[in-house]
Amino acid sequence: MADILTLAPDEPVRLDRDRLSGLYLDLGRTAAEDVICRAVEELAARLGQCESHWRGADWPALGKCARSLVAISDQLGMALLARVAGDLATAATAEDGPAADAVLFRLVRVGDRSLTAVWDLRDLSV
Repeated sequence: MADILTLAPDEPVRLDRDRLSGLYLDLGRTAAEDVICRAVEELAARLGQCESHWRGADWPALGKCARSLVAISDQLGMALLARVAGDLATAATAEDGPAADAVLFRLVRVGDRSLTAVWDLRDLSV
């Protein structure tokens, strides 16, 4: 019998510091931190909503939710999260269940790591 290989997907996430710096320059420290905190909360909520729509096989709602993730994550400089959310929107629009399954689980992994990266970035005045 062959050995069973367990895959442990590990994708590093990086924040676009220029995008975050731009928020601070444009809005000031207090307003930028408020925008970032609200966006992070919204991202977390939308990730959960995507899972709910996926479970219900609500393809239009899943696509719409994923597209909203693209916009929010792009605003915060989370390029990988935006790209994966875009892939989920594409799979949902095509009603491609197997692709949506795989991409959703990737989205959750990348989303969790992206949210953690923002919170770990204590010196937000990048």
